[in-house]
Amino acid sequence: MSIKEITFNTKALVGGEWVGTARSFAVYSPYSGEAIAQVADCGEAEARRAIEAAVTAFETWRDTTAYERAALMKKWHALILRDEQTLAQTIAMEMGKPVSEALGEVRYAASFVEWYAEEAKRIYGETVPSQFAHKRLFAIKQPVGPVYGVTPWNFPAAMVTRKIGPALAAGCTFILKPAEQSPLTAIKLAELWLEAGGPPGVLQVLTTSDPVALTRVMMADERIRKITFTGSTEVGKILTRQSADTLKRVSMELGGHAPYLVFEDADLEQAVKDVVACKFRNAGQTCVCTNRVYVQQSIAEAFSQKLAQAAAGLKVGDPLDPSTQIGPLVDAQGLEKVKAHVEDARAKGAAVLTGGEATGGLFYAPTVLTGVREDMRIMSEETFGPVAPVITFKTEEEAIRAANNTPYGLAAYLWTRDLSRAIRVAERLEYGIIGLNDAVPSTAQAPFGGVKQSGFGREGGHWGLEEYLYVKYVSVGVV
Repeated sequence: MSIKEITFNTKALVGGEWVGTARSFAVYSPYSGEAIAQVADCGEAEARRAIEAAVTAFETWRDTTAYERAALMKKWHALILRDEQTLAQTIAMEMGKPVSEALGEVRYAASFVEWYAEEAKRIYGETVPSQFAHKRLFAIKQPVGPVYGVTPWNFPAAMVTRKIGPALAAGCTFILKPAEQSPLTAIKLAELWLEAGGPPGVLQVLTTSDPVALTRVMMADERIRKITFTGSTEVGKILTRQSADTLKRVSMELGGHAPYLVFEDADLEQAVKDVVACKFRNAGQTCVCTNRVYVQQSIAEAFSQKLAQAAAGLKVGDPLDPSTQIGPLVDAQGLEKVKAHVEDARAKGAAVLTGGEATGGLFYAPTVLTGVREDMRIMSEETFGPVAPVITFKTEEEAIRAANNTPYGLAAYLWTRDLSRAIRVAERLEYGIIGLNDAVPSTAQAPFGGVKQSGFGREGGHWGLEEYLYVKYVSVGVV
């Protein structure tokens, strides 16, 4: 991948115009610590303006044909792929994801736009038999209305398109608030939307350093009919409570604490490879990456040694270097949490097989811990860093109980070659996503979302489209 200089657009998209603001805030490189851009800092005035534009645009956008929406989204998809190198470099610069991994994210992000461009033409209604000869009964699906979406910093492209794709396909307008750590990718995606011919007000991007003030305006306005949020469980609960006053439709993709169960019949080499892929991508900063690795006792020592060897061999460095596999953590707060989890585990008796230390800047060495117990912080809190705690178990029942012993239920994984065990365990794990001998199960056409305190609602596939539609019943008297 060739690295080139990028000139960032630092304005917000309100209506169909790029808008500057009196105040701005800095976006910092997690790698260098330097400010790479000063971005428009939107407040209540811009929020209200965006709502008016979204409401106005919705009157027209909802009446466009599915084929018109699909054609426009396909143009957007082509432009995203055209500029995939620039988008990947932007992701690497603003949030530290290795550029080769960021390129995979951009293609994943584009796949949502492509999928929902096709799904726009598959919003079907139904006819219902009537008990009366003079009546015809129909159920049709229509867009819920203007949407407010809040996306996280760790997937600044894919989390945007996973929400916007189905919303636009359904006929909704969308106001996006990207994370303040990584807004530049969202701005670039909005530029490409306009280049594709996106109508004014259909997609808007409001960057801000004060998400509370901006979100307060969105949540209070009853014309915003849906809120979709990806982030922490704590913030998700606040937004869910706020949505009650105007009874907005709500989708929440919240925290996780994913277990990875490795049974004694596993292909050891492949299982280690898969756990590394699941745990250490994006330096462990993904909501579905494994946080607890449960290994059956008979293979635990061999597995742990191989996992430590693999983790120690990961290349840590500049995210713009195509050979880098582990970049920096996104900010100092994230680094401190990782350090605290490892220090707590060590103090309570865990052994460090590799890593276990900050290595300068926002970097933390890929780490494998053994001797991990349930009373350690790393077993109850989402670490969001490159640390793999290994816990042993004896029986299938014990493994299932331990895996489910959490308030979260987003993703879980298991490795086994026993078909009966695979079915039993997959059915009993209390999670919305199961990776069975599959460390990276997410794909555009499948449902993504959790249970328990990991949220509700689904993104991806036709399930994601349903989140932006409501059912209208029409009863027709035939006279």
